[in-house]
Amino acid sequence: MAQRPSNTDLHELDRTDIESYAIPGGVVFERFFECPLDYSQAPGGRQVRVFVRHIVPLGKESQVHELPFLLYLQGGPGFECRFPGSVTSGWYSTAISEGYQLLLVDQRGTGLSSPIHADSLEAQFAAAKDKVQYVSCFRADNIVRDCEHIRAILCRGRLPEKDSKLALLGQSFGGFCITTYLSLFPDSISKAFITGGIPPLVDGPDAVYRATYERMIARNKQYYEKFPRDAARVLAIMEHLSSADVLLSDGGHLSPRRFQQLGINFGFTGGFDTVHQLVLQAASDLDVLGKLSARTLAAIASTQSFDSNPLYCILHEAIYCQNGTPSLWSAHRVRESCFAAEFEHSWDKISARADSSLPVYFTGETVYPWMLEDYAELRRLKDVAQGLAEYTGWGQLYDSAVLARNTVPVAGVSYYNDMFVDFNLSEKTAKAVKGLRQWVTNEFHHNGLRADTRVMTYLVSLLRGDITDL
Repeated sequence: MAQRPSNTDLHELDRTDIESYAIPGGVVFERFFECPLDYSQAPGGRQVRVFVRHIVPLGKESQVHELPFLLYLQGGPGFECRFPGSVTSGWYSTAISEGYQLLLVDQRGTGLSSPIHADSLEAQFAAAKDKVQYVSCFRADNIVRDCEHIRAILCRGRLPEKDSKLALLGQSFGGFCITTYLSLFPDSISKAFITGGIPPLVDGPDAVYRATYERMIARNKQYYEKFPRDAARVLAIMEHLSSADVLLSDGGHLSPRRFQQLGINFGFTGGFDTVHQLVLQAASDLDVLGKLSARTLAAIASTQSFDSNPLYCILHEAIYCQNGTPSLWSAHRVRESCFAAEFEHSWDKISARADSSLPVYFTGETVYPWMLEDYAELRRLKDVAQGLAEYTGWGQLYDSAVLARNTVPVAGVSYYNDMFVDFNLSEKTAKAVKGLRQWVTNEFHHNGLRADTRVMTYLVSLLRGDITDL
C-alpha cells in the first residue's frame, strides 16, 4: 500500500500516490481507506481496510471534484466487486452516460478489504469466541457505515450540499445494504436503485426460507420438464456419490448433498442449461469411466463459491437477523420440518421411496451445517460458523419508522420468479418504504442487472419520471 503524502491538507481526490490506469471508457484510481471495525468504539479502536475502485469517465478527469458519485454495492454477502475491464457496456455505460463517476466497493471482509478466511482469522485470533465477535462486525450495518465514512472523505468541502450526496446502486444483498443506508443515513443519499434486492423486513430468516423453498420446488419442476432424462442421470450420479468417497482437488468432498447445491444456478438466466451440461458430463463419465473425471470435478467445484468466499456461508443467514434473533441454521431447520421429502439428500431414503419416478430436487441459495464438513475451507471455520449461528447480539438493520417517511427517490426492480429474494416479501417492503417505485417483471432472473442493459436503463427512466404507467 502506498504511503499517504505528508501534506495532510491534500484532498483524497488529489493524491498523487494513488495508482491509476486507463480502461476502455474510464480512468481507474485504486483507493484504500482505514475504517473503524466497530463504529461504537471509534475513534481509537481497531481498524479494517476497505478497497474502492474509483472510476472517472475518460476525458473528464478534470471534473473529478464536480461529477456526482454513484456507489455500487455488490451482491452476497461475502463477494467483492468484479473488475469491470471496461465501462463502455452494461450498467456501467448507463451510469457513465448519466454523468456519474463510479465507486466500486469491496465490502469489508471481501476482495482487498480486510478479507475474511480461515488463514486471516487464525493469524489474528486464537479463541473461537474472538473470531465470532470479529466476524459479527461484517454485516450490512457496518458496510454502510464504511460507505458513509468514505463518502465524507471523498466529498469533503463540496458545495452546494447536494453535491456531497451519493447515488446508490445495489444488486441483491447490495439492495439490502441500501435499505440499511436509507435507515441510517438518508440525508447522505441523492437517489437509489435496487436490483433484485428489496429485502424482507423480518427479524429472522425462517419466513424467508419457507418462501424460497417453495420457489426452489417450482424451479426444479421446470428444470425436469425441460430436461426429463436428467431425472435418471441425477439418480445415477447420486447413487455413485453415496457409494464412493469422491474427493475434490482441494480436499473437499463431493457428497450427494453437495452435488444438489448445483441448483443455485437455477436462479440465474441460463442456469438450467449450466446444470444440464454438468449432469450430462457427469453421467457420461460414469458410463465410460465408472467414475467422475478430474475435468468434471473441477467444473462442478468452479460453480460453488463457498470456499473462495466463505462469508457467503458463515454470515449468510445473519443478513436476516435483527434485534438479537439467532439464525440457528434456519434453512436446515425449515427444510427438515417442512420440505424434507422434496429435498431429501440421504441416498438410503431416496432409493427407498415408494415412487421411484420422483426426481431428486436440487437446493438453491441455502446454507447447511454439513457444509462445514464437505467444503475444505469451511472445515477450518466450523467453530466460527457455529458461533455465528447461535449469536444473539445482532442489532437492528432497518428502521421502519425512518423508511415510512423516506424522501429519497428510490426505484427497485423485483423479479417475479426470483428464486433468491422472494417477490411477495419484497412487495411488502416496497410498500413500507415511502416513495419507492417498484418495477415488477418476469422477464429476468436474479442476475438481470448483469444479463441485460435494459434493467439499469429502465430504472433510471422510472426514477426520472419518463415511465409513469406501472
